[in-house]
Amino acid sequence: MSETPTQNQSEKQRIITRSCALCAQLLLQHGAETALVDELSTRLGLALGMDSVESSISSNAIVLTTIYNKYCLTTARKSMDRGINMQVVSEVQRIVLAAEQQALDYEQVQQMLHNIPQVRHPNWLVVLMVGLGCACFCRLAGGSLGACMLTFVVAYIAMFIRQRMAIWHVHPMINACITAFSATLTCGLIMRFIPVATPSIAMASSILLLVPGFPLINAVSDVFKGHVNTGIARWVIASMLALTTCIGIVMAMSLLGIEQWQ
Repeated sequence: MSETPTQNQSEKQRIITRSCALCAQLLLQHGAETALVDELSTRLGLALGMDSVESSISSNAIVLTTIYNKYCLTTARKSMDRGINMQVVSEVQRIVLAAEQQALDYEQVQQMLHNIPQVRHPNWLVVLMVGLGCACFCRLAGGSLGACMLTFVVAYIAMFIRQRMAIWHVHPMINACITAFSATLTCGLIMRFIPVATPSIAMASSILLLVPGFPLINAVSDVFKGHVNTGIARWVIASMLALTTCIGIVMAMSLLGIEQWQ
């Protein structure tokens, strides 16, 4: 028979369990793939002295168990999507590495995880760079200089609208639909008065900001690495975002009387 754990041991295990759960929650909320979430939360628990760490991860929740001296402690956390933020993912990785090198104890780890700064670029800079990026893609696709300038203006306006609706907490799928509709309609109206040499490339490039590339990559990665349920959930969400984007484009093209990209 194993001895009953002391109060200090129980409190230590409780703090470490919460830290592991918070580690997994932060990673899942900010766009990390499921395999990385599982790996880092397990490594953190082991580095802080746990005998074993087991976790069950879904698209919007985490259930994590730590085992210490044959005693188990389980906790569950909801995971709300907070957008892709690789700065948070990198900070969590640094904390895990520091714990593995014995540079931090379990109390310091808990404090640092709770105090990770949410660094985000200014909205005006994001809008500017998204517009520039879409214009560059237009040029790479063979667009004329006029089409690139048009793409920059339309993508700039579309990203501004997308940011405003995100601030107003509009549902992401409705946001994608309205943004795609606004971008396509704006592009079509401008081309009525200012013709460009490659209108189809300009119109297609101006809505590239709505392509859910990161979620789709994570979905494929999750499926290949054995996290099938999470991968399918992410693929469905990304597919729905793509579908609502297409609906917005078709609505705008129908309103403009455009039957095809040409």
